[in-house]
Amino acid sequence: MNIDQTVISAFTPTGKLRASINLGNPILANKDPQTSEPFGVSVDLARAFAAKLGVELELVVFDAAGKSVQAVSENRADLGFFAVDPLRGETIAFTAPYVLIEGFYLVRDESAVLTNQDVDQPHNRVAVGKGSAYDLFLTRELKAAQIVRAPTSPTVVQTFLEQGLEVAAGVRQQLEADARTTPGLRLLDERFMVIQQAMGTPKSRGEAAAAVLRGFVEEMKASGFVADALERHGIAGASVAPAA
Repeated sequence: MNIDQTVISAFTPTGKLRASINLGNPILANKDPQTSEPFGVSVDLARAFAAKLGVELELVVFDAAGKSVQAVSENRADLGFFAVDPLRGETIAFTAPYVLIEGFYLVRDESAVLTNQDVDQPHNRVAVGKGSAYDLFLTRELKAAQIVRAPTSPTVVQTFLEQGLEVAAGVRQQLEADARTTPGLRLLDERFMVIQQAMGTPKSRGEAAAAVLRGFVEEMKASGFVADALERHGIAGASVAPAA
């Protein structure tokens, strides 16, 4: 990929490529308990793109998707890794997705909620991570149930338990991990959404920059880079998105 210097400059107004990393999605990024350094699929992609541009990388780390999105929207970061959503698309130019992730509901074993169709009832309160893809999607889709926003996606089940809520919504793998450590919880049998995880840059950086980022993502999928990263980090349940 031959990248024009004007595009490199558009991505690096501070001289470095600032990549917004969301630790609220454990499929894409985590923090090393010994070094506190972030690692994961999104970090690998950020490093690869910085190498493609031939620039230094700076990781800007957040604990929630909403904060990560806001940093890119406000030009405090040069790119980020988000679920595609129309609201976010007002300020961010998205690539095609590179990974597909499933969203599921979790309830208590004795709950009368047996299917996804049972969730949207006036007596149900649904815990979601504030500003997450699930928050944005369910805010549009749920007409009767009440949404309760946890501070971050990893604290959804904690909020669900502490407040005695009826339903928790989130990344399948996160909910499954929480259910293994807390007896008496179960996932419903089918996903309620497929999250398209993509890269994005502020629209203010211009169409040429957005086009280069889109091309990079397609290259990373086609070369096997994304699949290798998922395997290297032991991520199960997420799949590489098809070519755009």
